[in-house]
Amino acid sequence: MASTYSFDVVSDFDRQELVNALDQVRRELKSRYDLKDTKTTLDLGETNIAIETASEMTLQAVHTLIQTKAAKRDLSMKIFEFGKIEASSGNRVRQDVELKKGLSQEVAKKISKMIRDNLKKVQASIQGDAVRISAKSKDDLQSAIQLIKQEDWPVALQFQNYR
Repeated sequence: MASTYSFDVVSDFDRQELVNALDQVRRELKSRYDLKDTKTTLDLGETNIAIETASEMTLQAVHTLIQTKAAKRDLSMKIFEFGKIEASSGNRVRQDVELKKGLSQEVAKKISKMIRDNLKKVQASIQGDAVRISAKSKDDLQSAIQLIKQEDWPVALQFQNYR
């Protein structure tokens, strides 16, 4: 039996689910009467999604589609950071959507401080873009998870490697 238990707090998303959601959006763009002739393109990069479409109105419709399809696939809306709308060639508009992944140092420090201030038997250590929470009791880890879930964080949080 282990003397200490631990888990990691991370901010990540399932890339394959995002790919599937964007495929569904592309299919719906081809079939919806109001979006059919807009020649909208969605390009998934390593850290962003590039959207190019006919007007700001159709861009808003694409935003709604992306958010709806992502929500159905259990992706958090906090992973999307919509950038500035830019004019593109041929009276078109373009927008980059940044995909947020990993905990920033600021958020990791806030999580660590919250754990230290509220739970005396639990240790928190920052490890890159994750926070490792450890304790001698699994009950203490459960209370740490509940404490973290109560706060509204600017990023989507997951709890991994619970052991």
